[in-house]
Amino acid sequence: MQAIIYHNPSCGTSRNALALLRHMGIEPIVIEYLTNPPDRATLIHLIRDAGLTVRNAVREKGTPFATLGLDAPETSDDRLLDAMMAHPILINRPFVVTGRGTRLCRPSEIVLDILPALATAFTKEDGEVIHPR
Repeated sequence: MQAIIYHNPSCGTSRNALALLRHMGIEPIVIEYLTNPPDRATLIHLIRDAGLTVRNAVREKGTPFATLGLDAPETSDDRLLDAMMAHPILINRPFVVTGRGTRLCRPSEIVLDILPALATAFTKEDGEVIHPR
């Protein structure tokens, strides 16, 4: 199975999603989106395919979200997308794409929604065990 992960190696959730893919025998295309962000059309496609709104795909914690005034409820999708393009740290992560769909994998085990069945247990960095479903 082919997979793409929009990855931030500094993020534990992103590292866990990547490790879970590899645990399943999948070596994904890894895109470190902070240094190689998706273009606007790709980002819109990721958000739409994951079934999210633009606001759901914006990361607030540890970002300039509030400083940029993006926390106002009336902030438009276009303004949010502009900010995400200018500041990729605002793109929530990790997005994972497979032939079975696209997900924003928070928590990391959401990636299982778009993968074959997990055959053996997987232990996350924090010690939490994900059991086969």
